[in-house]
Amino acid sequence: MLPLDVSAALNIQTQALLQEDPELGAVWMHLREIPLAEQRFARTLRDTIDQLLNGEDTGRYDWQSLYKTEKTHAGTLVEIKLQREFKFDDGIHMDYRIADIDVDCKYSQQFGGWMIPPEARGHLCLLVWADDKKSQWSAGLFRVKDEWLNRGNNRDLKLTVKAEHRNKIAWLWRDAELPENVLLHMSDLDRNAVFAHKSGQARLNELFRRVQHRRIGRNVVRTVAQQKDYMKRVRGNGGSRSALRHEGILIMGDYESHRSIASALGIPVPQEGEFVSSRVVEVTAPTDRHSVMLDGRLWACASPEDLPAPGPSLPSHSK
Repeated sequence: MLPLDVSAALNIQTQALLQEDPELGAVWMHLREIPLAEQRFARTLRDTIDQLLNGEDTGRYDWQSLYKTEKTHAGTLVEIKLQREFKFDDGIHMDYRIADIDVDCKYSQQFGGWMIPPEARGHLCLLVWADDKKSQWSAGLFRVKDEWLNRGNNRDLKLTVKAEHRNKIAWLWRDAELPENVLLHMSDLDRNAVFAHKSGQARLNELFRRVQHRRIGRNVVRTVAQQKDYMKRVRGNGGSRSALRHEGILIMGDYESHRSIASALGIPVPQEGEFVSSRVVEVTAPTDRHSVMLDGRLWACASPEDLPAPGPSLPSHSK
């Protein structure tokens, strides 16, 4: 019997799957009870896609730019990175041992495209999907049964789940948020303006100037800078923070003090390894804008009508 608080959050189909298949239910509950599991799954998938793109060396930011062999390798990378993140034991016959039950892992960038090997028949599969353009991902558990599968037409006879039987997947997370690939979702005008600069520092300055109030991941910074010391290019002392301060642009990182400032300004709060930029202006109290006290003065996010003016300094570390 599922706990009432869990049962109430599930649709009828998923509840039925968990109750009909005790092993599936045990693995499902184990995964859902892992602390911060959803955020960690999302971060692992983001890291996997970024590793394949290898933007620091290639400048790539779009899944479609990958070679066929790289796309094929994605499934293996997801399997490995999930095991490292969650410390799953090796399976006896399948990839993992979760809740003392063998579980195979299959990833597809195309929803429904999971390629299941014949030896997985009868076992549980962790089916994972992520789409960088949609900024979404899903993960669910599926009991591999012949009657729910399409026959394999490829040389290795791998099978796929019949579309009408995808309702047999017990979703752990469905259409959850994948951390945004900002470069992929920028307008062509803004992206071209960023990459028009020859130096990595100038490209980063343009990125933080044009992409404000959106979380920018470390891999985006790495791809734009294309330099080994890319993090140094963001900080003060010659980095983007000091270069853009005279325009009133603040670049907040994942320090707790910076996160508090972003929250006070009412803009997205940077998570681990992320940055958020915003142009600010000095305001007087009282004000109806979200505001924060820095350098002994009150600041709020600038509107298009506010003229550019030098901004305050940011705390250099967590306080």
